[in-house]
Formats: sequence, C-alpha cells, structure tokens
Amino acid sequence: MSGFTVKPEPVQVPGLTHLHTGKVRELYATASGELVMVATDRVSAYDWVLPTEIPDKGRLLTALSLWWFERLADLAPSHVLSDAPPPGAPADWKGRTLVCRRLDMVPVECVARGYLTGSGLAEYREGGAVCGVALPAGLEDGSRLDEPVFTPATKAEVGEHDENVSFEAVSAQVGAELAGELRELTLALYGRGREIAEERGVLLADTKFEFGRDAGGRLVLADEVLTPDSSRFWPAEGWAPGRPQPSYDKQIIRDWLTSAESGWDRAADTPPPPLPDEVVERTRAKYVEVYERLTGTPVPFG
Repeated sequence: MSGFTVKPEPVQVPGLTHLHTGKVRELYATASGELVMVATDRVSAYDWVLPTEIPDKGRLLTALSLWWFERLADLAPSHVLSDAPPPGAPADWKGRTLVCRRLDMVPVECVARGYLTGSGLAEYREGGAVCGVALPAGLEDGSRLDEPVFTPATKAEVGEHDENVSFEAVSAQVGAELAGELRELTLALYGRGREIAEERGVLLADTKFEFGRDAGGRLVLADEVLTPDSSRFWPAEGWAPGRPQPSYDKQIIRDWLTSAESGWDRAADTPPPPLPDEVVERTRAKYVEVYERLTGTPVPFG
C-alpha cells in the first residue's frame, strides 16, 4: 500500500467546494457546477506522492496542456472553459488553474504507444503482445512500432497501479461502439501530437488521454494532455533502441530513488525520502526544456 507521504490539507476558497485531492491536482466545484482543477507542484513516483515538490511544475503542466488543447481542437473539443482563477482564489493559483465543464467521465485510461518501453515492454517480453495486441518478434527497449497501438488501462486510485487491459475488456466495460470511438480518437490525437513533436526534434513515445461525455453526448478531452506527466517524450537526437532512452520526465527522480544514495527500499512499503536539491533542480530543468522545445517559446514566468 502506498499513496501520499503526507496528505496535504486543501485550500478552502469561498464559493468553491473541494471535491478531491489527486496525486498532482486539487479538484473543486463552483456553485454553478463547473469544475476547477488546480495543478500543484507535487510529484509522484512508484505510486507514492513524494514529500518534495518541483517548483513551477504546476504552471508548466497547465501552460503546456493549454498549448496542446489548441492544437488538438479540430480532433476533439476540450473541457476547458477558462484559465482564470475564480474570485477569491489565492494569488498562487494564477497559471495553474483550469475552470472546466463537468463531464460524464469514461473510466478508462486511453493509452497510445508508438514506441515500446515501460509496462508495454515488460508485457511484450512476457508474451509478445501488449494489451492483447500482438507485436513483431525481436523488438527492444525503445523500438519504434510499425503502427501506433491502443493499449488501454483501468483507472486506479492514488497509491494503486493502473492495470493494462485488452480492447475486448474495454468493450465489455463501456460497450463496443464507445470502445471503438475511444481507440480511433486516441490514435488520431497521438498521431497529431507525434507529428508536432517530431517537427521540434522530440519523440512522443507514448501518452495517455482521458475522455468524458458532455451533455450532448460528445466525447470531450479532459484532464491534462501531452505533458511530461502523462507522456514519455524523448529527444530525437538521443534515440537508440536497445537501452532506456534519455527522457523529459520524472526518470531523474526514479533513478535517484532506486539508487544506493537514496537509501530507500522500494519493496519495504516505507515512504520515500525527500529529494536532494540537485535532483529537484535537474527535474525542473527537464520540464522547462521540453516546454520550450515543444512550444518554441520561453516559459511564461521567471
């Protein structure tokens, strides 16, 4: 069992009702029924929310999501209504807040993979397939797939693992028609994201999307989109199959936690230790670098 090392107390704001504390985000509701998502600087690894925050991470993820939502809008509408914090919100919510329409969420993590790594690689090594999708023999860590594949997962609570499932399992859960829509839309969004990223010298190895239905029944893109927390981004110039790839994500943190220096035993179910300043600074620099590389603009703050 894992989760938060110390679960934070949510900020109380007049006119807002706090609904949920997630790994990274706090979720509120307005009196008129909109949702307010506030991205914190928290970071998670190995199913733990760590005691150390990464400065500006919430603002970076929010700004990058907004940038991507604009570039995907012709494929799928987003849930975003405004990025202005509600009246009475703390000053530090600026740049990390999204006011969103309420949706009937689909209980599936919609994952697309264009390269083989992570849990997909582990599953492939066991049986030559990922989520029931058979793949060619001889693939390695970091291999590019001939065609991107839809490899869904169940949504897990904080501290629990998402579990890879087959397309047939998704069909049984939500119906064959919706499952087909999810697969088609996930792969279309991934294809657009990969194309844009590659133009900027970045490989989009895999990513996850979350969808909900609006009042008219349309599928709407929700949560965050194509950020280093929901995606694996690799610098194209460093790509070399057959080994772990350099990446723009939390790998620096994972590597330190599993090193002798951290002194942490992942198997002992004890909370991980605070991160050293050097690991925090290197991680923040990776988030800044991928934001600036993808968008072609400096981060929108100091």
